Amino acid sequence: MCGFCGFTGQVLNRDNLSREEVLREMAAQITHRGPDSEGYYLTGEGAQDSVAMGFRRLSIIDLEGGSQPLFNEDGTLVLMFNGEIYNYRPLRDELTEKGHVFATHTDSEVLLHGFEEWGEELLPRLRGMFAFAIWNTQEHSLFMARDYFGIKPMHYSLLPDGRLLWASEIKCLLRHPDFVKEFNEKALDGYLSFQYSVPRETFFKNVVCLRPAHCLWYRDGRVEERRYWEPAFHPDEEMTLEQAVEEIDRVFTDSVEAHRISDVEVGCFLSSGVDSSYVASYFGGQKAFTVGFDNGGHYNESHYAAELAQEVGIEHYTHIISEEEYWDSLKTVQYHLDQPLADPSCIALYFVSKLAAEHVKVVLSGEGADELFGGYRIYHEPYSLARYQKLPRWLRRGAAAFVSRLPDFKGKSFLIRGSKTLEERFIGNAYMFGKKEKERLLKNIPAADPAEKTAEFYARCQGQDDVTRMQYLDINCWMVGDILLKADRMSMAHSLELRVPFLDREVFAVASRIPVRHRIAGGTTKFAMRQAAMRHIPAAAAGKPKLGFPVPIRIWLRQEKYYNRVKEAFTSPAAARFFHTGELLKFLDQHYRGKKDNSRKIWTIYMFLVWYGVYFGEEADA
Repeated sequence: MCGFCGFTGQVLNRDNLSREEVLREMAAQITHRGPDSEGYYLTGEGAQDSVAMGFRRLSIIDLEGGSQPLFNEDGTLVLMFNGEIYNYRPLRDELTEKGHVFATHTDSEVLLHGFEEWGEELLPRLRGMFAFAIWNTQEHSLFMARDYFGIKPMHYSLLPDGRLLWASEIKCLLRHPDFVKEFNEKALDGYLSFQYSVPRETFFKNVVCLRPAHCLWYRDGRVEERRYWEPAFHPDEEMTLEQAVEEIDRVFTDSVEAHRISDVEVGCFLSSGVDSSYVASYFGGQKAFTVGFDNGGHYNESHYAAELAQEVGIEHYTHIISEEEYWDSLKTVQYHLDQPLADPSCIALYFVSKLAAEHVKVVLSGEGADELFGGYRIYHEPYSLARYQKLPRWLRRGAAAFVSRLPDFKGKSFLIRGSKTLEERFIGNAYMFGKKEKERLLKNIPAADPAEKTAEFYARCQGQDDVTRMQYLDINCWMVGDILLKADRMSMAHSLELRVPFLDREVFAVASRIPVRHRIAGGTTKFAMRQAAMRHIPAAAAGKPKLGFPVPIRIWLRQEKYYNRVKEAFTSPAAARFFHTGELLKFLDQHYRGKKDNSRKIWTIYMFLVWYGVYFGEEADA
């Protein structure tokens, strides 16, 4: 696991810095991604077709020989790579038979020779998580690619004169003297609806997030992107439940074994849920890590994790996060994220990563199971609405218009959501603010219908059932913009490699064939996957309902000290620049007085303001 950055051409606004000094300053921003070593490659001082590439390494495989940059035999290709290729050994054998000569035992070098042999056709052959860049010294071209699901990050900026900057994290780009840091107001509109910035857009003007399963060519000052793989579902309606369970267990066991390949110790995260418990069941005699909160109740489920750890024989470590720790970490967390993220669980992930990094360099985690196997409770909705939606649409629309003017009551949401199409009602797992709410909140920023951002993905999976379409949308948006963003940044903040065996090409090949009746069955999510997990963990753990990671935000925001902290941010000049202060205070006071649970919406705005202070406040400009 590593990080890298680079740029083409000369540096115009040098401030007496050489190109190498600029490159080293950019790479220094991601020392946390690779504290073990560094490497640099520069050509042609001042030439427009020159390149500068910087690398930071976290040593996991071939500890002595895996430094980068790496070169092919004749030095015409230069590689920098972040991630792990789990099938590198058979690929290496195949390439050796074709005459390629390897200088190291790393998985990284397989990418270099594989690209030399197959070009872009290398990508569908890979099993792993990756973001990499290959510079061709003869053609002065750059090829970049990002893995199938977006586990590893990649960002770039094409300057007006055709020079390209790229990096694992956006903070590297900000250190290039010719990059002009400007806030992208359009991203704020989308963030308020989704709680994250939907790729390709970022909060920085002229910075693009390379989407998952996409590759990029840079030639002659121009960028061309294309999608090389599609997470398409093709359910096999003849598949029995027994076949589905057998296939899931077989492929997941294989994936976990592949993800455990390492020259250093590997541990795992363990919550009380089925996903991480399934992963942990393969770690008997090894280490697992859990966090909880000191509020008690359902905000601290570490005892469930401890019971499972004892059941499967895991050496278990736990940290209880205090209120003060949580709130004091917010600026640091938002700094590492690069962009605002309103998911309260990312701070918990920050602390469990910190705990794990004290004992191991690699952990396995359960991200991706919900998206691939149908794990979110909202995926029940097509079934619960099915009978109601048989009524004429005009009747449902009229009922929704009428009840929307009434005070909240049980069933109101059902009537409103039942009047809408899937595309209208589901934009993913974290719908915060609708268009009308944003219009009341935002100052001088147009509010868009969030469905405009999701339309592209719904169009790509037309003809599928509603549950599958919801999963497809979440794989392309929610999982990339929230789940995998926080997984990468929070683990890398502590120089910890996080691997996700559910998000494996072979696992998806099985998940994509499972009929929806085996994903959602009898009111149970991830039905077939839970049955597979039950072969390894107690039935109580396998059947535990989906909770997410419970964080006591709702309770904290009704305490005076945290209410006042948020109120100070809501009445700040930064808040007044983007929002109508009165509307912000209305949300906050309603919640504080117990009239309404506005906690997630308050948190969404507050996390943006914390992030904005880090990257655009007075301290950022100092």
